[in-house]
Amino acid sequence: MIILGIETSCDDTGIAVLETIPTRKAVGASFKILSNVVSSQIKTHAPFGGVVPNLAAREHLKNIGPCLKTALKEANKTIKDINLIAVTVGPGLIPSLLIGVNFAKALAYKYNIPIVPVNHLEGHILASIFNSQFSISNKFSNNSISKFPAIALLVSGGHTQLILMQKFSRYKIIGETRDDAAGECFDKVAKLLKLGYPGGPAISKKASKVISKSKFLISNLPRRQAGQIPIIKLPRPMIQHKNYDFSFSGLKTAVLYLIQSQKSKIKSQKFIQNVCHETQQAIIDVLIDKTLRAAKEYKAKTIILSGGVAANEELRKQFELKIENLMKIENCKLKIKFLVPTKNLCMDNGAMIAMAGWLNKNKQTKNYSSIIANANLRIK
Repeated sequence: MIILGIETSCDDTGIAVLETIPTRKAVGASFKILSNVVSSQIKTHAPFGGVVPNLAAREHLKNIGPCLKTALKEANKTIKDINLIAVTVGPGLIPSLLIGVNFAKALAYKYNIPIVPVNHLEGHILASIFNSQFSISNKFSNNSISKFPAIALLVSGGHTQLILMQKFSRYKIIGETRDDAAGECFDKVAKLLKLGYPGGPAISKKASKVISKSKFLISNLPRRQAGQIPIIKLPRPMIQHKNYDFSFSGLKTAVLYLIQSQKSKIKSQKFIQNVCHETQQAIIDVLIDKTLRAAKEYKAKTIILSGGVAANEELRKQFELKIENLMKIENCKLKIKFLVPTKNLCMDNGAMIAMAGWLNKNKQTKNYSSIIANANLRIK
């Protein structure tokens, strides 16, 4: 089967051609990415410090046709070779979603191709499968090497969620952010430090330059004595809470107060590097702590890290190390497989949507009017 994946949920126009190859399992398949074209809008939105929905829609409209042409050419296919069109219907920015959905419906109608609606978040979760031995199947395996249940941490600029997976297509949100997403926190802190957009890569780059402990102060420490040099210590929001919800708006506010109290140091590169290092570490600590606690409670056999923030190198390294340490502490009682997409598949792309389309191929339809964009679509 040849699947065309279309992704326009935010500010990346993604179109991919995916070939599914049947496996020995009756309901299984392996996948080959024939092309995966992504047109970024970073330069368009950078002056505003974030995504402007109407500008994003305009850029999608301009880019989606050329992206399709390039994707088909790279895959050495024509539109008539496509057996199924998978398109993101939500969640996301409604002006952006409408461009992709209407484009997919027009293609499907013209060439009489069935279309399947895809949840953007499920696409992110499945992106980790491309570089693993985890074969997709709608049947839950009861043998001893089953990889379910799984805990998926989906972390991006718009979402931070912990999701329990009993099997593919069976999801339960067990925790999510109550305010800012982790990626949004990165962007807002970067804006406070005048590091540009997107904030995640900028903060990570500055943080990587920190080797030893910071020599700078955060304003909530006790009154310092003359000559004393305190260290930066930012809060780890909700890390002590027993639930699996997140909150990152307070962390952003703590950085704001720190900058306001240390105006004399704001031009110091060392100060900025240390603020970035501590901000990144605070986010990492909360994400990993909550995920591992959920993995223990639900006896997870797999942990999946996905979403744009999953491209953060320090988060990936520390996650892997903490999972290894947890298994040692549990003395072999807990065996967890860690899955994370390659960095290019962490970002929004059409390949992950095509893969989710295959998984949901039983929902394909030629009733094109039933395919509707939903900015607030939930995963379930």
